[in-house]
Amino acid sequence: MSSNDQENQQATTSASGGSAGSAEQPYTDTSLSGTGKQARPRMTYDIAPPAPVGMVASLSSLGYSLPDAVADLIDNSVSAEARAVEIDFAWAGPESWMAITDDGCGMSREGLVTAMTVAARGPATDRSRTDLGRYGVGLKSASFSQCRLLTVSTATAGDWVTRTWDLDIVEKTGEWRLLHTPSADTSAILERVTAGRSRGTVVLWQRISGYRATSERDKKTQQQFYDEAERVRTHLGLVFARFLVGSSPLSVRVAGVTVSPWDPFVTSNPSLRRLPPEPLPLDGHTVLVEPFVLPSSQRLTPDEYDSAGGPHGWLRHQGFYVYRRDRLILAGSWLGLRGLRREERFNLARVSVDIPAEMDAEWRVDVRKATVVPPVALRRHLTRIGQMVRREAAETVRHRGQVAARQHSGPLAFPWNVRRDAGKVSCKINRRHPLVQAVLKDADLDPARVRALLRLLEETVPVLALRVLHETDTPDDPEPFGGPGPADAQAIEVARQMHKALVAQGNSAEEACALIRMTQPFDQMDGFWSAGQSVD
Repeated sequence: MSSNDQENQQATTSASGGSAGSAEQPYTDTSLSGTGKQARPRMTYDIAPPAPVGMVASLSSLGYSLPDAVADLIDNSVSAEARAVEIDFAWAGPESWMAITDDGCGMSREGLVTAMTVAARGPATDRSRTDLGRYGVGLKSASFSQCRLLTVSTATAGDWVTRTWDLDIVEKTGEWRLLHTPSADTSAILERVTAGRSRGTVVLWQRISGYRATSERDKKTQQQFYDEAERVRTHLGLVFARFLVGSSPLSVRVAGVTVSPWDPFVTSNPSLRRLPPEPLPLDGHTVLVEPFVLPSSQRLTPDEYDSAGGPHGWLRHQGFYVYRRDRLILAGSWLGLRGLRREERFNLARVSVDIPAEMDAEWRVDVRKATVVPPVALRRHLTRIGQMVRREAAETVRHRGQVAARQHSGPLAFPWNVRRDAGKVSCKINRRHPLVQAVLKDADLDPARVRALLRLLEETVPVLALRVLHETDTPDDPEPFGGPGPADAQAIEVARQMHKALVAQGNSAEEACALIRMTQPFDQMDGFWSAGQSVD
């Protein structure tokens, strides 16, 4: 064996946790020193492998949520060309477990050991067209973030091979001891989930984080455990939507319930507006950007509208959707681009962005495959496209709002008229509203004072305060008289005064009720103005 071979062998031993490579015995490498007059000084160095305890702590703290972690494992199933994935949740207090089982091609013994080795394949490794991996740590980092006992069992043709990471043993021994033989409890679970299968892969999580100090009889915690299944199901329907449809779709079941795809662009609706797509070249690759303006609420059924709003609501789901090999990386974000922020009037604006996997570094795709940062060279184009689709979306909202107001009840629909003239927004009280007219015509009141009060109210609309309150999704926005449903006493009193004013203007009692039913906010409330009821 040559001296270089001996040194390489020592380096390998040290990297796996041996004692070679200490500061007292530095290595010398002549292979990189060069020859002749330009030869560099001989390189001396130490091998400094990361300590297992510190590495485990780092991998466990990458910020995975449970849905993110499960999605990372399904990436491996897709890469293995699986057509079906089953995700089991089993409650047993501190012995609770989760298993992700697929029917993919499986792995050989050597392949399994490589898959269980941290960062065995880096970002530069050549990968197949279906491979969704990047850093070679997804299986370990996702799993370590959720459990202390990770077991993977795999088969290519009937013979199942199993390896286990027990983090308690790794931390106790300070060595990466990849265990060959699972415990009896683990073996029983593996037999259960692999029954009838001749190939595929099972990822089993035991000693799940957050549940090790619980009791099996704790019903509240048990419910929380199974509630996580619904969160996982919703997340997977978003992230893998493109894989769940098509001629040969991927089937995913979570706790026995099939995952349904969520299409953020409502592509099956004929009222969807598809704006011209733009292929953006960068470093020999192409980023495909496709803007969409979604149908307005008037063109969707209530169920369709709720579904299109997404799991987090319309405001959170506007913006760019970044895909990598058809796998969603980022959903509903304006990517931090200057001048683009979430606002209600842009809720219909969504943009699909497909990036090649070869551009992960340029887009700064993180380990969790959950965030990206657009390349500087594309930001100007993405900002331009974002501004364009936002304008179109806002125009659609404005136009549909005007049409709805005209169809609804004409000038009596709203107490306020909001317009944009010469680039400025104005908020004016509707002088044709019956209550406003009644006050202006009241002989006991000075009309000049009433008009002055109305003008003061119009000129002092608290726009800045409303804008601050409306920066985020607004489930706590004030609703007139408490919102839709049965009218309260205050709403009924206001409606009675409107009824008197309308009758005084020459309308019959029935006509007055009909006009109130078409006036905001009484069109969303139940009271005497409803059909068949009297004023009293």
